[in-house]
Amino acid sequence: MSSSSYLDKIKKLRELTGVGFGDCNTAINECGGDIEKSIKYLRVKGISKASKKMTRIANEGLICIHEENNKSSIIEINCETDFAAKNLEFLNFSENLSKLCFELKGDLNNLKKKKMKDGNSVEDNVIKLISKIGEKITIRRCNFFDDNKFMNFSYVHAALKKNIGKLGVIVSIESKKFNEQIKDFGHKLAMHIAASSPLVIEVSQLDKKMLKNENEIISEELRNSGKDNNIVEKILKGKLEKFKQENTLINQIWIKDPKKKVKDVIAELGNENSIIIKDFVRYKVGE
Repeated sequence: MSSSSYLDKIKKLRELTGVGFGDCNTAINECGGDIEKSIKYLRVKGISKASKKMTRIANEGLICIHEENNKSSIIEINCETDFAAKNLEFLNFSENLSKLCFELKGDLNNLKKKKMKDGNSVEDNVIKLISKIGEKITIRRCNFFDDNKFMNFSYVHAALKKNIGKLGVIVSIESKKFNEQIKDFGHKLAMHIAASSPLVIEVSQLDKKMLKNENEIISEELRNSGKDNNIVEKILKGKLEKFKQENTLINQIWIKDPKKKVKDVIAELGNENSIIIKDFVRYKVGE
């Protein structure tokens, strides 16, 4: 069998089973290049069952954050049940994956091909873990925050262990100086984002299509109320403004003091600090 034909068979077997290159290579070798026998071989070995699992829904899992020298990464790894998410092997795999995610600066495509400590690729170890745990496992998304002369703050809600849980946040702040007061605000802001789930930092960043859609939904609701058109327009304007306020970080009610908004707290910290929220990411498992 030529090397080209051999590789084509491995590729076809991978497409049919969803199994990694290494295991397909072994199967093709063991079965003399016969695709059907190779599929049977993988099933007997309990490997190809992973491909069937991949058609199921995985909306449980873990959020992992890794931090070093004011740089932070965040990654979501999904499985099917909360029971599997607390499995020690799944936890350890997720923690190791989080470190690799940090090293690769949140590059998801390269992460899947990256070799792990055991010499296997991330993709191949995902397949092996699926076979062990018996659930669909996917690496859904990841992100990376460089230092860029900003200060990054993170928070993991109800952590199972340090920096691993179901909900994680990273927020990046620019300031003229980073004293204890600013650091305290940064940590609290990360907690605020976890609790209040803003979509963007300020109103100008809200998606126009989303606002149009929201406007149509509210209009339809009010149209059926039987109210006068002038009153409807006023109510519509008020509801749309409320939507904008509730979904933009700086306009949200501050979780530590309901009498203030986030922008009020920033103003109180003073012009000498000149705080600017540069970016944030909030990952909740399955959301």
